[in-house]
Amino acid sequence: MTKSAMVHARLEPNLKEETEAILAKIGLTMTAAMSLFCRQIVMRKGIPFDVEIPNRETRKAINEARKAMKKPGKYKDAASVFAALHED
Repeated sequence: MTKSAMVHARLEPNLKEETEAILAKIGLTMTAAMSLFCRQIVMRKGIPFDVEIPNRETRKAINEARKAMKKPGKYKDAASVFAALHED
């Protein structure tokens, strides 16, 4: 049996770059992350996380988080963070 098999996947360039940057911060390569993902699939006999369409509340939270990411800054307390989220 061979020691490894090749997997070829197409990703959007930005998605690949962002993924590799995050993985590098936690000390993983794309290959190591894919191996980890595949091992989890085998161990759990399925995808190791829920795959579902977010409900209205979750979509709202996602949108608020995306807005917050566009408004970087330092806040003096949690109240000022939430005030910034509710601007617009």
